[in-house]
Amino acid sequence: MINIFNDQYRPSGFGYLPPATKNIIIINVLVFLLTVGLEKTQHIDLNQYLGLHYFTAPDFKPHQFITYLFMHGSIAHIFFNMFGVYIFGQVLEGVWGAKRFIIFYILTGLGAALTQLVIIHFSVAPLVDSIKAVHDHLSVETFESLINSPEFQSRMSFDFAPQFNEFVNQYNQAVHENPTKALSLASQFLLDFKNSYLNSQVVIGASGSLFGLLGAFGMLFPNRMLYLYFFIPIKAKWLVIGYGLIELFSGLSNKAGDDVAHFAHLGGLAVAIVIILIWRKDKTHFY
Repeated sequence: MINIFNDQYRPSGFGYLPPATKNIIIINVLVFLLTVGLEKTQHIDLNQYLGLHYFTAPDFKPHQFITYLFMHGSIAHIFFNMFGVYIFGQVLEGVWGAKRFIIFYILTGLGAALTQLVIIHFSVAPLVDSIKAVHDHLSVETFESLINSPEFQSRMSFDFAPQFNEFVNQYNQAVHENPTKALSLASQFLLDFKNSYLNSQVVIGASGSLFGLLGAFGMLFPNRMLYLYFFIPIKAKWLVIGYGLIELFSGLSNKAGDDVAHFAHLGGLAVAIVIILIWRKDKTHFY
């Protein structure tokens, strides 16, 4: 059994990390370096294969529920996530052992993924439903009304813009000379746009699992003092509550340009709380 003290928490050095925590950090760093290297040398985007796509997207694969946890979009992204794993992972793995720690890490990651997919569904469903309705009853009027709508224009990604411009030139010429061809072009364009739009909804990063680790630490060591931004002392329980409220507010505010998966963080945190409550009933194996 590990004694829980209400003193300040000082993590050990990297060389003294338990195996699961150390290997998670190493794998994440290696995958990040591989992602950057392939992007720069081969123009291969690993996020397309390993990031978690929306479940109706053409690029969705079941393995992405696991692999997305090891993908990161920037140095800052991976640094702060792995720093959190380094801080909290070594303590929790010491409490539970490697096997239970890995189970916890994966389950909170899955909870974060499922939560974010639900949020994505409510975000993309209105436009996808509109595209399907227009495609099922395609006419020049319904098609042009859709693509000229603010909802459609606002979802036009920068990467898809060249394809859209090329289509517009072909469509405008055909609509006067051959309306049947114009509708055929419009039909294919709607399918291509829908697939591109759905494929653009990608979740990456270990933040959901990290929030799970934070939540578990706060429940096991509620009065342990941590240092917010390295110099502001705060008890673990208040840090967990504070971050949870910030993520909830940020997710509900839905600011333009905010690509952070706030509800994935909350999903990981919520699953962590449920797991800890269940494991607490098993007194012989919890510590």
